[in-house]
Formats: sequence, structure tokens, C-alpha cells
Amino acid sequence: MTRSNISWFRRGVPMLAILLLSGCSSLSYYTQLASGQLALLRAREPVADVVADPQRDPRLREHLRTSQQAREFASQHLHLPDNQSYRLYADIHRRYVVWNVFATGEFSLDPVTHCFPIAGCVAYRGYYDENAARGEAALRKLEGKDVYVSGVEAYSTLGWFNDPIISSMMNWGDERLATLIFHELAHQRFYVKDDSEFNESYATFVEEEGTRQWRAARGMPPETASSETRRRDQLTQLVLATRDRLKALYAEPLSPQVMRERKAAEFERLRDEYRQMRDSQWGGDKRFDSWVYAPMNNARLLPIGLYDQWTPAFGALFRQVNGDWPAFFAAVEKMGDLPADQRKTALERLMRAD
Repeated sequence: MTRSNISWFRRGVPMLAILLLSGCSSLSYYTQLASGQLALLRAREPVADVVADPQRDPRLREHLRTSQQAREFASQHLHLPDNQSYRLYADIHRRYVVWNVFATGEFSLDPVTHCFPIAGCVAYRGYYDENAARGEAALRKLEGKDVYVSGVEAYSTLGWFNDPIISSMMNWGDERLATLIFHELAHQRFYVKDDSEFNESYATFVEEEGTRQWRAARGMPPETASSETRRRDQLTQLVLATRDRLKALYAEPLSPQVMRERKAAEFERLRDEYRQMRDSQWGGDKRFDSWVYAPMNNARLLPIGLYDQWTPAFGALFRQVNGDWPAFFAAVEKMGDLPADQRKTALERLMRAD
């Protein structure tokens, strides 16, 4: 993911829904999903072949060589699936692999969801063609929806296919690529339908703890939060506070015109608070200006915080099993099998214990 779109808020990668027909969606939509996935599968080649080929870019070969060390570590030390995922490479010759379209009501923070037989319900629709994504967004906007289109550099098929390392990920550093491998293999190990907060928080914990152990295994010092990470987290908190205020606003019995005016005022408040923080605490660092000052709506706020909500709870669970990965995964699976309300209660209990 690039820093120019919303996905810089977290390292996690949105998942493309499994390619199965659903009666509520058009055949043309699934046709482009199937053809896009098939093209990606056809582009795959073993990483080992790329690394061994002296005609390939030396930087690419070295980056992929290091990625395979992380891939082996994932299976051998983190007890993540041992398959061909991320042992393959695909050059797609474009910046993003898919574009996701998010939509909400004009006065709602609830996403328009799309449900699939395997992946469950998700808060976006993915398109392999940018023009098709923007066409979908235009149609939803004509319906009065707030919409947002986000380019995505990688996605997971939850183990239904052997997912490759994609050329769109090659601008990432070695460690960031390793974290992606840990995160996505965690999804392959366990996934709960219709609970994105659980799935992403769990995979984010595996990513973070896996990265800590990966650094230790390589003799590297513990990672300290960079200034960019700290500032991104501070901005995330501003956005979450804005979302909470908007949620309260949308529950009020106001006329549409008054609601629009107050909605716009909340987005201006976000920009004002950001500007004060940027200038007084960050020394005028403008790296996030392009996101903050772009046209703002409810849909742009949807992905924020998705990857973090329950991460501390999974940290507490990991400590309860004394850092034993198989015991941790068994406990996660047991919790994931609970009804949704009981699962949430269990997570809240772990948060209090953290």
C-alpha cells in the first residue's frame, strides 16, 4: 500500500472476496473478479527461479531472497501455514493489484456491505480495473452515497490459492514485506466470517509479535516507533474522535440541511485539529496533508482503526499461554467459534486484563 491513500493508517492488507457467485451481485462483477484472479495466477513464478536468474534486476532478486528467509521463519517458528503462498512472485506491471470501493449513507458510518459464501461480509467491493472501480463509485454517488476508492497493493485469498508476492509490493522494505507475510498467513491459519475487527486485530498481533521475534532472530535491536509511526497514530486518534462525534450527530433528529452543515463542520474541525498538531508538535511536517485536505466524507473514514481495535486483547491472550504459538492459535480458534456476542465479551475481558 502506498502512503498516498488511506491504507497508510495500518500495514494490514484488505482481502479480496473469494470468487464465488452470489445472487445479489451481477455476473459482470464476478466475471472481472474471476478474470483478474486468473491473470494473477498465470503471472506467478517460483521466487527461487527469479532469485537464480542473473538477467533479473539484482535489487529484486535480493529483496525476494530476504523475503524467503521471513517466509521460512513464519512456518518454522511462528507455526503459520507451510504452503506455496509467498514462495511465488507475480509481476503485474501496474501500481495496484485491485481498487476497493467503500460506500456509506450520507448520514451514516455503517458501510454498504457485500457478502460472499466463503469470506463472509466485507465493507467494500474490489476491482482489478481502476476505471471500473471509479465507475462503480460514480453509480453509488448518484444514489446519494458517500464513496471512497482506495488502491491496494496486495490482498489475501485466505489460502484458497497460493498467494504470490506481487510486484506492486516491491517498493516496500524487507521488514515491511516480512510483516505482510506474517499477517496474511495468520489469516490463512484462522478466519471468522463476518467479523473483520476480530480477524484483522488477530492478524495484526501475529504480524507485530512475529516481527519482534524475527528481528530478535536476526540479532537486530527491538524496533522503536518511528516519528512517522507516532504521527500516524496521533492522526488516527483524531480521525477516530471525529468518527465518534459524527456517529452521535447522525443519531440526532435534525433536518438534512442542518445535518449536512454540522457534518461539514466536523470535517473542518478535524482539519483544524490536524493543522494545530502538525504545526505545534510535528514541526510543520506535511506528509499527511494530501489525505487530510482531500475531499472528506464518511466512506473515507471506514478503514481507520479496523486493524487495531482488539490487538491488545490478543497480546494478553499470548501472554496467558506463555508465548506458546500452538496454544495461542488453539485459544484463538476456540474464541472464534463462539457466538459473536460471546466473542466480543471474551475480547473485552482480555482488554481489561491487559
